[in-house]
Amino acid sequence: METDYDLLHAEKDIAIYPTPETLAPLPDNMLSRDECFFESQLSNQAGRDKPSQQPSSFRGGESNGLKHLDAYFCSDAPSTYKTTRNALDEWSHSTKFSAWLANGSLSVNTVLNRLRRYERDIIANDSTYWIWFELLWREYFYWYAVTHRQKLFWFKGIAQHAPSTQLIESLLAQWKSGTTQYPIVNACMNQLRTTGYMSNRGRQLVASCFIHELGLDWRYGVAYFEQHLVDYDVGSNWGNWQYLAGVGADPRGCRQFNLDKQTQQYDPNGEFIRQWQGNTQKSD
Repeated sequence: METDYDLLHAEKDIAIYPTPETLAPLPDNMLSRDECFFESQLSNQAGRDKPSQQPSSFRGGESNGLKHLDAYFCSDAPSTYKTTRNALDEWSHSTKFSAWLANGSLSVNTVLNRLRRYERDIIANDSTYWIWFELLWREYFYWYAVTHRQKLFWFKGIAQHAPSTQLIESLLAQWKSGTTQYPIVNACMNQLRTTGYMSNRGRQLVASCFIHELGLDWRYGVAYFEQHLVDYDVGSNWGNWQYLAGVGADPRGCRQFNLDKQTQQYDPNGEFIRQWQGNTQKSD
């Protein structure tokens, strides 16, 4: 029989171990993953001859998470977050806290306290409000997962509604490889495979395409994200995919994005698509 523990009051049930000073090395076949992570710093690049979100040696852990937190709030980025948060590609256009939050190197309270200090000492505006709002969304999906438990992984979701989707291997392969007929989707998927990261807007677009344009079983999209995202989080990943598939908590049902309109709005000059080679389409 399983026993439910109250983890908030379980000090006596949990063995406390000292924080290790070093970790065992990764297996040899995983060392190449280092090039797919990010530096824990903000950078204002003068040139544009390489991707603005340049993959390099990301360093996890609390110390580096706190360094990034401090660098972000010592910049002007928080004061303009509302206007930049939907950008497809630029290091400072979103907070980039997600990887450290996902693995526990940063806590939501730590980020929130730093945000409140910024609002008190520098400025409180619509942009700082939206940082707080996005932290709330993350917490919502955490408790969503805790509440619904195994239903988080069901095809019918918590709504118990079966989407009209199926698994077509050829379409799934096109989506994974960035060779669909939708350049904006291809660019986002190429970015994900190369860097281990994709913007929030990009995640919504590729998931919407996966479910609605390609008609694929949403759970396979979730699994691919789980495999590749450096900031993978169970609640946020599965909860957002349920939302887009129309099997989550939203009473409006499924949400579909107009990919042509989204391309015009977020990549009007095609810079992102060119940068991430989104015009590569699989020939029939």
